[in-house]
Amino acid sequence: MAKPTAPVLGAGDTVTLDDAAFGADFHGPLVHESVRAELNARRQGTHATKTRGQVSGGGSKPWRQKGTGRARAGSTRSPLWTGGGTVFGPQPRRYTFKVNRKERRAALRSALSLHAGRDSLAVLDPAPFLETPSTKQAAQLLADWGQPKGVLVVLTDEEAKAALSFRNLDRVSVLPAAAVGVADLVGASAVLASRAALDQLTERAR
Repeated sequence: MAKPTAPVLGAGDTVTLDDAAFGADFHGPLVHESVRAELNARRQGTHATKTRGQVSGGGSKPWRQKGTGRARAGSTRSPLWTGGGTVFGPQPRRYTFKVNRKERRAALRSALSLHAGRDSLAVLDPAPFLETPSTKQAAQLLADWGQPKGVLVVLTDEEAKAALSFRNLDRVSVLPAAAVGVADLVGASAVLASRAALDQLTERAR
């Protein structure tokens, strides 16, 4: 079976990909679990509502217990009243849950292999963009590639200057290789990575 390859944009060359990281079968349940874990970890969880004990006011009984003809009431901050407390409202919490290391790696392999199998993975030479950033040149490079919008550009920390050429393009996301998750890969229509970033992704997935 032939090893997966990826084209090098602008060079007319191809790169042979690691078969262990880019030739794996797609495992839907693992990918779903990893995406849920990553998206949950991004939630702040700072939402909060006040119970009847936390709402200010309501210290005195609105009217006497008997003789008024109205329903008995002990506080104006009851959940039944306008301006009262909330029953079982959201409170600050953490949404994170653990995914085992082997499962995370398997999910990452599935996402990378999916792009490799769809020919939606390419290699970028960042050298032309490091000295003189050019958004116009970056837009032309992606247009020549012909992939639909929603491209994820992956670079290393040393190639951060090249991100200046891609970050303002419509529906183009730029992330360092260490921060790329399964949710980012699954949500991208195509992935464009430098050779160094590709090596980091390969090392993480193996």
